[in-house]
Amino acid sequence: MPATLTSLFTPANLINGNWSFEGDGTFNAVVDKYHGTELAKLPNATEAQMEDAIVAAHESREVLRKMTAGERSAKLEALATLIEKHQDDLAKLIVQEGGKPIGYAKTEIARCITTVKTAAAEALRFGGEVVPMDFGAGAGRTAITKRFPIGVIAAITPFNFPLNLVLHKVAPAMAVGCPVVLKPAPQAPLSAIVLGRFMEEIGWPKGAFSVLMCGVPVAEKLVKDDRVAMLSFTGSDKVGWHLKAICGKKKVALELGGNAAVIVDEGTDLPAIAKSVAMGANLYAGQTCISTQRIYAVKSVFAEFRDLLVKEFNALKSGDPNDASVSVGPIIDKGHFERIGAWVDEALNGGATLLAGGKAVDPNCNIYAATLLTNTKDSMKVSCAEVFGPVAVLEEVKDFSDAIAAVNDSTYGLQAGVFTTRIAHMKQAHDELEVGGIIINSIPGFRIDPMPYGGIKDSGLGREGLKYAMEEMSEPRLLVY
Repeated sequence: MPATLTSLFTPANLINGNWSFEGDGTFNAVVDKYHGTELAKLPNATEAQMEDAIVAAHESREVLRKMTAGERSAKLEALATLIEKHQDDLAKLIVQEGGKPIGYAKTEIARCITTVKTAAAEALRFGGEVVPMDFGAGAGRTAITKRFPIGVIAAITPFNFPLNLVLHKVAPAMAVGCPVVLKPAPQAPLSAIVLGRFMEEIGWPKGAFSVLMCGVPVAEKLVKDDRVAMLSFTGSDKVGWHLKAICGKKKVALELGGNAAVIVDEGTDLPAIAKSVAMGANLYAGQTCISTQRIYAVKSVFAEFRDLLVKEFNALKSGDPNDASVSVGPIIDKGHFERIGAWVDEALNGGATLLAGGKAVDPNCNIYAATLLTNTKDSMKVSCAEVFGPVAVLEEVKDFSDAIAAVNDSTYGLQAGVFTTRIAHMKQAHDELEVGGIIINSIPGFRIDPMPYGGIKDSGLGREGLKYAMEEMSEPRLLVY
């Protein structure tokens, strides 16, 4: 059993530059997701402590406003250097607190470094524009815009990328000069606590970054507070839309769920696609919002692709996420583990056909087999809802147009993968698919951190990706002379 990386984090909340080991008397226990051992207990903050964090963030706006772009960029470069220095231990911590396979955890840390370095670069080139005005009533005048930070950012983040999705909020906020109050996921908050230590080490202004665990009422205080200029939330659609409803007039960015789809066209490399799709549906036990969940293969290739995909699903290794050969590790907790099994059973009882998996591999460690279903109905949860587990459905469609219609028949619209060799079909997908991003000849789980990332419908509002998040966290001010 790996040793707990206790030297990397402080089991406390960072509030206005001070580490607090006390809260409301309750604690959030963080456990190793594979071994079940306790890693840490974090105190849940009181409403008064949240008030302290909000006040400190609000007061730090002037300090950040006076920092030059060069100074903000240098702080971000220093943060990237710290993450790089501790990358091995950070990856191990993510394995422990998140249950993420070690190879994928190392990839997350590499992405963290890219995220912060990109923010450092964007801080130097981010600006306004010259507005064309030298005509009509504007003749002889010049107009320019300059972008200003909007103020305090309330950041609420999920467990599945416990550091990189935090940095997708914190790094752009640092780049434009916005203070942040962060509430990380209770299942995996330790990486965010480590970030608090790093922020101290780089000399980020006191009070401009707080990170604290808390219960729902205290978190809602943060969301509702009028001194907070923007809510940036990544998590479930149910929670996200609730928070939007209660947050008042502030700006909102929501990165929510999905049941990402893949289209497999004729004339494509079916063996390679099967390998990619199987991994895309099951890596990290499918616990990403762009995990491949719905697969539509055109009739002419369906049977061949089905057989290839079943073989790839069965070849995936489940087990200890510390093992570099494992793709399917533990589900984040027992509740979600049992829910996934119940959804699969519901589909099978409703007439779906099991092609692979469909059972628990290790109930003690919350490991569920890589599962592939077919002959499902659109009303089944494994199809219409977000499984967030190692479960996918494969269905036959008549042709490419029918595949697009099937993808669009969803309340979600985050990303879709389209495997095709036809330029016309690529253009059709871009024109007709109702999603935030279309990935050609790759799975929907493809994401490069600087790209605009986000969805439509129940998948959210706004875009992340460093420059795009910086635009969300700033506002243009017009000058005409």
